[in-house]
Amino acid sequence: MNMNRVLLSITTLMLSLFVFSACSMQPKGATSSSSSTAMSSGPSASDWKGAVKGTWILNTIDRENLPASYTIKSVFEEAPAECFIGSTWVLPSNGKGNISFSADGKLCAPGASRDIVWSIYNPGKNNGEPQFQFKKIYAGDKAKNVVTGYRLDLSYSDANKLVMRMPVTISSGEAYLVFTFSRVN
Repeated sequence: MNMNRVLLSITTLMLSLFVFSACSMQPKGATSSSSSTAMSSGPSASDWKGAVKGTWILNTIDRENLPASYTIKSVFEEAPAECFIGSTWVLPSNGKGNISFSADGKLCAPGASRDIVWSIYNPGKNNGEPQFQFKKIYAGDKAKNVVTGYRLDLSYSDANKLVMRMPVTISSGEAYLVFTFSRVN
C-alpha cells in the first residue's frame, strides 16, 4: 500500500511537470504575449525565398472550389491557362527572372519569354502569411516604375515541388487556381 502511494505521488509530479512544460513552450523566435492575436505558424518570408528560388516547370493549373462553368480567359493578363502549362519559370536570388512559354495552341506563343521581377511579400508579424509576388517587365520598363503585379499564396515547397495558389473572386465564395511546379535540375 505504501509503494502505491509513492508511485502515485511520482506519477502526479511527472504529469504536473509535463503539463507545465507543455504550456510554456513557444515556437522558435516567438515572444511571450498575453494578447489573443494568432501567430504565423508557417515558414518565414526568407525561408520561402530560399525554397522558391531556382528554375521551375509549371506542370498543372488546377481549379479549387471553382465551378466548371466558370471560364478563365487569361492568367496574369497574359494568356489562357493552357498556354502556361510547360512554361519555365527562372527565379534567381537577385529577383530578376523570366517566364518562357513552350505550349503550342491557338492563343499560345511557343518560344515567347516574359521578363519578371519577383520577391516574397512579407505582410509582417501577425498580418498573414508570406506570398509570392511578381511584376511583368516590358522592354524599356524599369521595375520601380511598374505599379501592377500579381500575388500568389505559397502552399508547399520541397527540393522538387512547388505549389502556389492564386485567389479567384467568384460570387459563391473563395476559389483558387492551383499552380504545381517541378524543379529543373
